[in-house]
Amino acid sequence: MRTDNWRHFDFWLLGAVSVLVIIGIAMIDSAIAGNIELIENQAVERQAIFAAVGIALILFISLMDYHLWVAISRVLYIILAIFLGITLFAGETAFGSSRLLNIGFETIQPSEMAKIAIIILLADFFARHKTRINQPIWIIRSLILPLILVTLIILQPDLSTSIVLLVIWFSLLWASGLKVKLLVIFVGGALLLSIISFPFLETYQQERILTFAFPDPDATFGATYNVNQALISIGSGGLFGEGYGQSPQVQLRFLKVRHNDFIFSTIAAELGFVGSILILLLLFFLIWRCLRAARLAHDTLGALIAYGVATWIAFQTVVNVGMNLNLLPVTGLPLPFISQGGSSLVSLMIAIGLVESVVSHHRRLEF
Repeated sequence: MRTDNWRHFDFWLLGAVSVLVIIGIAMIDSAIAGNIELIENQAVERQAIFAAVGIALILFISLMDYHLWVAISRVLYIILAIFLGITLFAGETAFGSSRLLNIGFETIQPSEMAKIAIIILLADFFARHKTRINQPIWIIRSLILPLILVTLIILQPDLSTSIVLLVIWFSLLWASGLKVKLLVIFVGGALLLSIISFPFLETYQQERILTFAFPDPDATFGATYNVNQALISIGSGGLFGEGYGQSPQVQLRFLKVRHNDFIFSTIAAELGFVGSILILLLLFFLIWRCLRAARLAHDTLGALIAYGVATWIAFQTVVNVGMNLNLLPVTGLPLPFISQGGSSLVSLMIAIGLVESVVSHHRRLEF
């Protein structure tokens, strides 16, 4: 990176990411207290290592011109498709789907990297064809790229990650200048497709939707139980929380998956309403810095990359918090930068590196 590029490097964005990651490691450490399996697997230590690798990746990727990623994006796409195909047959099962792949020294989730590949490929596609974006044939062509990966991910089955990829596609399509009339048609079509596809979902996926629509308050296991315990945890935190590592709901393990899917409930129980809001404000500040990068970008490619990353983080934040508050069905989407998970964290950090590259290589000087 040239010396003059450092003046554009978004240290506020890097600072927000660093604070969120530190909070995440601390909350994971509190959440897994008493869980022998996670302690023996060194979940906290591994998360810290992934965080350190992620920070290094942010700095390294910001040195590169983001246009270089377009050249390798197709190779990355093919490699990911191969990994996803292998995962279908040789993947490790977690929460009802084969989404993890053991590569010897570590277990990875290839579908997380798919989000980055799709953002780069679609940003390049829409930037090159922005004058044709309202022609149906070009819209269909843009959908082919994510649809192949979506199909491989749905077969795992992993519906939530598939939805993220489609949301990224649709948001970039809209940001590229999709007409309002076509926007309404697409939204209506998506709703209709969701209703039609319900009978073809996996049993556990159907149960999650049905328990959300028709909850059983007396359930002692399953999605309804988890959500009930999450609501109890959130309510027990009150305004300022019960204290770090002091929540009975968390420490006595009434709250399930408290280090991952339901980590927001852990935060609410121990840090309270005030702590939860501050963390959400920090996440929205990070999203705003990504949107700022999109505004500063000197070309459409950079703007769409930053916008795609902002959409990804915003969507997962809304869905994860909504799930914890029982406003949305239970999904496997983690809370960005906070939930435990190496593949998710590293993928998000790579995405932030791309946003930093967009900011660092823009041409307008700011003081």
